[in-house]
Amino acid sequence: MRTDPEDARHGENLPLRLMAAVWLPFACGYFLSYAYRTVNAIIFPDLVRDLGVNPSELGLLTSAYFLAFALFQLPLGPLLDRFGPRRVESALLLCAAAGSAVFALSPSLPGLVLGRALIGLGVSACLMAAIKAMVQWFPASRLATLNGLLLAAGGLGAITASAPVEAALKLTDWRGLFLVVAAITAGVSAMIFFVVPERREAGPKESLPELLAGMRAVFASALFWRVSLLPAFVQGTFLSVQGLWAALWLRDVAGYERGEVGELLLWIAAAMTAGFALVGGLSDRLSRRGIETTTVLHAGIGISIAMFFLIACGVTTGAVWIWLVYALCGTGSVLVYAIISREFPQKLTGRAITATNLLLFVFAFTSQWGLGAVINLWTPSAGHYPVVAYQAAFSIPLALQCAAFAAVLFAKKR
Repeated sequence: MRTDPEDARHGENLPLRLMAAVWLPFACGYFLSYAYRTVNAIIFPDLVRDLGVNPSELGLLTSAYFLAFALFQLPLGPLLDRFGPRRVESALLLCAAAGSAVFALSPSLPGLVLGRALIGLGVSACLMAAIKAMVQWFPASRLATLNGLLLAAGGLGAITASAPVEAALKLTDWRGLFLVVAAITAGVSAMIFFVVPERREAGPKESLPELLAGMRAVFASALFWRVSLLPAFVQGTFLSVQGLWAALWLRDVAGYERGEVGELLLWIAAAMTAGFALVGGLSDRLSRRGIETTTVLHAGIGISIAMFFLIACGVTTGAVWIWLVYALCGTGSVLVYAIISREFPQKLTGRAITATNLLLFVFAFTSQWGLGAVINLWTPSAGHYPVVAYQAAFSIPLALQCAAFAAVLFAKKR
């Protein structure tokens, strides 16, 4: 039986056919986005060996993804609202495929930075386009669940970019790996373009001045800043750490070998995936019992900050469990997208969620590169950096998270 779009939009069911035609293709895109985001945590020894980069250069190389990703969030919102998620994401993924090929074939650091930036640009719509599509096709009461499952697909990408990539590097080198992923990315682009149905918004299209006015309205909203700033600090730190510095911390501070680090990164990604899969459905259930989504959001963030405090202090006793809880509870930040989607008019959701993503990824870029710059202030011994280097570097984003969380709690109390 053919699914009626309006029934799906306003009803409570999640038709399997619509899930396959809309949710699954976008989930594949987000899977790739997260795999690209975290893969450098595994291949960094090969990059150091082949290119001789220091932590500051490694941080710049890896964070170029975040910078390009962040810079495109401002035009991305109007593009999603104007042209729709299907066309925007399928076009951008071709850019990511090209960037992966450039990364694989470049002989020097500048070319690798360019390739990494093209990848970041190309996957910059993967989450936002998917959320926009969920808003278009599915009932609002199921958005947190769908967004959580979507981010769980990203978690699977992070899992794939850990121990499985380590195993793949025994069959080929990192350059061959990126060529294969470039072909896969082009295939996902084609799937989104040809499989996802087009949904045209009711009413006339907004003009460019109207689109820009909508963006100004988002940034002028007190609700936007109240909801978005704290998750940007918390999730932005997690992204920068998970994508690179967790691997070096586990090696230099906790003393794990390369193979063990790959396995631990897999478990960290698995904990994150479980968190993404559970938090949306849990929030929807608690919401029906009168517990606000913001309450769940702040609880997850509070536990996440506590675990990061232990990591920043260099605590190695029970380090694996600390990282697992950190990854599991940090996923509560995903709820901010459901909150934004509910509180803003549908015609502004693309701009509202991409503005939220802009804050998050600007901080992720700053954090990932800045952590490397601080760590590089210390002299390594046998290729390993001292514990105090990580304590000094991690204390900066920790202080920002604590200050933002204290401000939110104070405002809530008032």
